[in-house]
Amino acid sequence: DLGDRMKPLLESGVAPPGLVSRITFTVRRGIQYPLARDRVHYVGEAVAVAVAESRALAEDALERIRVEYEPLPAVVDPEAALAPGASRVHPEWPDNVAVHFSHAIGDVEGAFHRADVVVRERFRIQRYVGMPIETRGIVAESGSRETTVTVWTSHQIPHLLQRALAEVLGIPAHRVRVVTPDVGGGFGTKAAVYQEDMLIPLLAVRLGRPVKWIEDRREHMQAAAHAREQIHDLELAARRDGTLLAVRDRILLDQGAFNPWGIVLPYNTVAHLLGPYKVRNFAVEVAAVATNKAPHAPYRGAGRPEAVFAMERGLERLARAVGVDPAALRRRNLIGPEALPYDTGLLYRDGNPLVYDSGDFPGALEAALAAVDYAGVRAEQGALRARGVYRGVGVAAYVEGTGLGPYEGAVVRLDATGGVWVATGACSQGQGHETSFAQIAADALGVLLESVSVVGGDTGAIAFGIGTFASRGAVVAGNAVAAAAGQVRAQVLAVAAGVLEAKAEDLELEGGQVFVRGVPSTAVPLGRVIQSALPSFAQAGAGVGFTATVYQGVPTVTYASAVHAAVVEVDAETGQVRVLRYGVAHDCGRVIHPLIVEGQVRGGVAQGVGGALLEEMMYDEQGQLLTASFMDYLVPTAMEVPAIRTVHLEFPSPRNPLGVKGLGEGGAIGPPAAVANAVEDALAPFGVKVTRTPLSPNRILALIREAGARPLGSA
Repeated sequence: DLGDRMKPLLESGVAPPGLVSRITFTVRRGIQYPLARDRVHYVGEAVAVAVAESRALAEDALERIRVEYEPLPAVVDPEAALAPGASRVHPEWPDNVAVHFSHAIGDVEGAFHRADVVVRERFRIQRYVGMPIETRGIVAESGSRETTVTVWTSHQIPHLLQRALAEVLGIPAHRVRVVTPDVGGGFGTKAAVYQEDMLIPLLAVRLGRPVKWIEDRREHMQAAAHAREQIHDLELAARRDGTLLAVRDRILLDQGAFNPWGIVLPYNTVAHLLGPYKVRNFAVEVAAVATNKAPHAPYRGAGRPEAVFAMERGLERLARAVGVDPAALRRRNLIGPEALPYDTGLLYRDGNPLVYDSGDFPGALEAALAAVDYAGVRAEQGALRARGVYRGVGVAAYVEGTGLGPYEGAVVRLDATGGVWVATGACSQGQGHETSFAQIAADALGVLLESVSVVGGDTGAIAFGIGTFASRGAVVAGNAVAAAAGQVRAQVLAVAAGVLEAKAEDLELEGGQVFVRGVPSTAVPLGRVIQSALPSFAQAGAGVGFTATVYQGVPTVTYASAVHAAVVEVDAETGQVRVLRYGVAHDCGRVIHPLIVEGQVRGGVAQGVGGALLEEMMYDEQGQLLTASFMDYLVPTAMEVPAIRTVHLEFPSPRNPLGVKGLGEGGAIGPPAAVANAVEDALAPFGVKVTRTPLSPNRILALIREAGARPLGSA
């Protein structure tokens, strides 16, 4: 029925010219359609759609559909997928490699030759996934005179979806309106263009009736984008005192059946692997491999938690090899604030030099250690272990590129009463945009916060936009709002100069009133200034003013940073891990709203703890998903999320007028590494070696059995 509209789903993640000039990429993409053609690549790929007047009827209709499948060999292990003769996920490819590249800086071979100590380890990060409380959902309606189709959807990138629908429907983009109302969580999972995103509007247009689709949790687990799942073969070369000389890594990423994000995930991992450490010699080889699993896409952190896990676990190995306390080893290798801006010698994903702009990495380390009483934990470990209590402490540091371009837009407009209307292409999924952007607009204009209304993620409200992902909202959209509000302020003051018979530069706009500086008795309400200008605007034929549209670009990303520290207790009899204390010392530049910042950090930590201890998507050898419900896939509850102490460090970025850096993903980046380091520290008497997550009770018990049933040194 829909064969004439089955166009490939939109893809992104093309390497920019600056990056291609330095690195040779092999990138292959499998073409995915709104409904599978000829071949099904993973459990959850849509093959048919039934439409009815109720969900129950639609489900009954699905039961009547019969699909004839010819079974094909499944490829579910990324290493097996690389073997000669492995079944190919996409028969037209010569092998199963979706993305491949290698890169090096400095003299890596020479550094390893000179090294006093070399540590090597294989680290695995499991496949897990964003689990928003609200699953994906779409309502599409066709037939209004102004637009051909209006789509209300749970999505993070409305303008991208508008462009994709315009192409599929064969109409101009202005005849497609995409609205993303209150969205209950996104985390990157809702940033992809899915089969249903195309199908539901197509059905509404074809039938001439509104069509609704709401994803259930099983569908989410089978078909929404999965994430993580990397293997790192990491090598560190160092002097005898623990000073890093070189890092070498081979990264294998399980991409799933399709590669809609191109180089994004593998290159994000490479760009963040070295973190805040002084490393001048670095080599990496990366392969993202196609398997018969749900496609891989960015999930809160997008390649960064994997990089931090590998590097921070490697540093723990190095600390033990040279006999240095892990915190002392990091102090020795951290980039000092006096060295900033610091050029790593690499390029960021946008093709620009990877230069850390501002921060204090050693200061963040000390603040995080103090937040969990690192010294106190170390002092009491001996006595606790003698009583059979295994308590450990671990840290993890990262630097995160945030505020990805190329731009974001904002419209700021005053109404006749002095109320402020703000629209931006950055839509909210719970980040508090409505509050933060209103605060920025109110400060820039000089009005009361309650007079500002913010609309995000409506393609009918602003012509162009990028969306909300990559910790970019405050940096690009926030600065666009500030710039547009500043232009409107200038318009107001120019008009108020005539009303108050004073020069515009001598006027103040504060609290929604305009007055001559130093003479508050001259104050005139903003609404009166606007009303006074309307006749002159009309006579001039220039249209009504007090509005501005700004599209804010950025030269490159800003670099947020943090150190996470975790204190855990491990029950050696049951394998249960309890996170007792958790500290985060972070720098997101200028803090706009402290309460929102606190919430973002805590929410990210909760997801990171889930990745460290509980969550894992698992398939059997035939590619059947084994964890398709919350009976099998565990997420942290209030019982598992620890008390979190947050230390705010503010080092404004020089790369944007507000001095802000991104924050949304940071909380999720550090926990897997920090918790794993703490668990290994707690179980040091057993000689346990942690190389993968999640650290579930059965895995903890297996590690203890493998290392020996009794603590080292016990009778």
